[in-house]
Amino acid sequence: MAETTTAGAKARLYDAFAASGKALASGKRLELLDLLAQGERTVDALAKAAGLNLTTASAHLQTLKQAGFVATRREGVRIHYRLAGDDVAQLFALLRKVAEAHQAAVPAARDAYLGSDDALEVTRDQLYARVEAGHVVVLDVRPVEEYLAGHIPGAVSIPVQELAGRINELPEDAEVVVYCRGEYCVLAYDAVRLLTDRGRRAIRLNDGMLEWRLAEMPVHTGELA
Repeated sequence: MAETTTAGAKARLYDAFAASGKALASGKRLELLDLLAQGERTVDALAKAAGLNLTTASAHLQTLKQAGFVATRREGVRIHYRLAGDDVAQLFALLRKVAEAHQAAVPAARDAYLGSDDALEVTRDQLYARVEAGHVVVLDVRPVEEYLAGHIPGAVSIPVQELAGRINELPEDAEVVVYCRGEYCVLAYDAVRLLTDRGRRAIRLNDGMLEWRLAEMPVHTGELA
């Protein structure tokens, strides 16, 4: 009888673990976690950024909330979502790396999305050293609201869709280090290609704001630079 009871308790425990896995079993829910890793957002903003209608976005967010991955706060009639903790961001980042290492379809899908180029990359530590020495212009090409929620100290904000029209705001003789949301964010790739085509010296941070935060590197909030 005791063995049966123990087996039942073990099954319930593993079913509870599996509930978390089920909540992650959607590409759109992972995309919402990616967006929330950049900062708190309303349902409307998340739906727009993820290309979802409001009803579908709300349903996905409720699934993530039930699994404990996101938390909410109310401001009037608006509901704001945020990640429930840094451990959720760590889980999301690790899931992507494990999938890339062990799922054959991921590298090809990654390359098809990000594109291929010969741009140089720098690590977080290399970038931090260059920033401290004042040797580079750091360019954040995420949407402005993500920049305001947290950015690399000293970074200039020019969203990628505005870059072609604002390129003259960047010093012509400077090396520009571009970053966006994370390692799998296409915005930095697009920005580097545009800058290079315009004759600028541009390189990428080899990951992005998600990994920068998780590494506990310095982060500034607010104020456009």
